[in-house]
Amino acid sequence: QVTLVESGGRLVQAGGSLRLSCTVSGRAFSTRPMAWFRQASGKEREFVAGCRWSGTGTHYPDSVKGRFTISTDNDKNLVYLQMNNLKPEDTAVYYCAAGRPYSNTNYAPNDYDYWGQGTQVTVST
Repeated sequence: QVTLVESGGRLVQAGGSLRLSCTVSGRAFSTRPMAWFRQASGKEREFVAGCRWSGTGTHYPDSVKGRFTISTDNDKNLVYLQMNNLKPEDTAVYYCAAGRPYSNTNYAPNDYDYWGQGTQVTVST
């Protein structure tokens, strides 16, 4: 069992920055790839960043590449999502997810076993 708790979401102006945190606990979570997804109202859940605890296997979709950065703090069991130059279309609930042991950082939500409760990010114009 792996538990994920996100924090850091809030209202921010367009062009601003925000860092989300995900606290991870449980058994053998270090073998699982970690990812951030987001889901805007009325839309499907979308992959925005993924990596392994080693720092390898980092992936971003074109929609956030160059603006978002995922990182891990292995000592504190934290996964971060640094978001810069935020746009109104980044408004969504952001979720932290843990994938299957020893798997790649995939884009499909179905490839992830554990999810946090989500944190709301709202970007105003």
